[in-house]
Amino acid sequence: MKFLLKNATLIDTKSPFHFKTKDFLISNGKIVALEDHIDDDSAKIINYKNLHVSSSWFDPSVSFGEPGFETKSTFHFKTKDFLISNGKIVALEDHIDDDSAKIINYKNLHVSSSWFDPSVSFGEPGFEERETLENGLYTAAQSGFGGVLLNPDTTPALDSHASVKHLIDKTNSAATKLYVTGALSKGNNGDQIAELNDLYLAGAKAFGDYKKHQNNTHLLRIALDYIQSFNGIIQSYPMESTLSEKGLMHEGEHSIHMGVRGIPTIAETIALSRDLELLAYTHGRMHINFISSSAGVALVRKAKQDGLRVSASVGLPHLLYTDEDLRGFNSPFRIEPPLRSKEDRQALREALLDGTIDMVTTLHEPINIELKQLEFEYCVPGSIGLEAAFGLLNRIFTLEKTISFLTRGKTAFDLPSHSITVGSDANLTLFDPSKQYTLALEHLISTSKNCMHLGQEMHGKVLGCLIENQFVESK
Repeated sequence: MKFLLKNATLIDTKSPFHFKTKDFLISNGKIVALEDHIDDDSAKIINYKNLHVSSSWFDPSVSFGEPGFETKSTFHFKTKDFLISNGKIVALEDHIDDDSAKIINYKNLHVSSSWFDPSVSFGEPGFEERETLENGLYTAAQSGFGGVLLNPDTTPALDSHASVKHLIDKTNSAATKLYVTGALSKGNNGDQIAELNDLYLAGAKAFGDYKKHQNNTHLLRIALDYIQSFNGIIQSYPMESTLSEKGLMHEGEHSIHMGVRGIPTIAETIALSRDLELLAYTHGRMHINFISSSAGVALVRKAKQDGLRVSASVGLPHLLYTDEDLRGFNSPFRIEPPLRSKEDRQALREALLDGTIDMVTTLHEPINIELKQLEFEYCVPGSIGLEAAFGLLNRIFTLEKTISFLTRGKTAFDLPSHSITVGSDANLTLFDPSKQYTLALEHLISTSKNCMHLGQEMHGKVLGCLIENQFVESK
């Protein structure tokens, strides 16, 4: 096919024809002639008044939906009355009257599919003084989360069928659905692989040793092979332990200024490179927990381009803060992985927007206050985050993007994700995106109050969760 562009002004600073008007002859996808005047009767003529031509443009951040969000509700951004009966949406109309129904009505009420957090810790079993499952799930519901994936940082370890099933059965009556990550190794010690199929049959949705990098490469390889029989997911925590050991924050300008040992970016990238190499070799399935650096983003992006079955999450704090926030030995901001540079923060935001990073986690981790209010070197890293998630994400992203980041993790973990339509399950989050307030202690429902987000301006407030036949109204 030939094309002939007539009287086109070229815009290209690198070209000798920049801002010159020429005829372009294109054949088989190549520019074969650039002249003041060209005639070719075999070519399709393209001729516009004031025609300008440049190299094709590029957008580094778009969302289309596929895969995972090919269908959206036909009621997207429309205002409707919802009638819900026996856990199902039975009517969506401009106006519905039903005297037998409980009325839920708020000023500026917005509704989305319920949200999901792929990484939370509650303490129970083993650390009930930090948080119980009951109050943890209540906190999640109050914060808009209809489902959470529990980390295996418990005592005893979640390395048996009974331990996983016990937690699931114990929380069946809660509005927020508890999903469980089973231990990858027995006792979370990295020496012997856990009975992964047995854990899967008990209900485990993924397998990992939480914030322990798997140093046993052979064990990880075997696990990636083994889980393919049931399409399981291995969680990777990319942090090479000998490089990160005794590190208190990101290794950089601010760690040097403060005189403390840092955790270099290569601690993440060396570990991540190995894990992705194993993933490519085994053709398994992996979720990368807590990407914290621009270099880590680049590795995940390349892995996805190569067709590897990999997903990734980013912690809410890493989208908001940097290592500069630890100046003055600010203990509440000491978390794992560490807060990194402004450049890393920007790369993480961009990766979330372009789909390289699939989802956001609050990194919700209750810590005894006496273990947090210590000198910087001795305080236990971690912060709660469920209560702050929506108001902070909605502050830095559009509403539509915020809701996407809080819901699309369900797809990565093969969890139910329904559009809002008649006949679908009523798994809904209710919120007011315009409500602004300052996060204070009174807004925290968690037993532990170790919250790095206190004092932050919140843009949007959760009103509650309506999960099937349960409505949890936010305080």
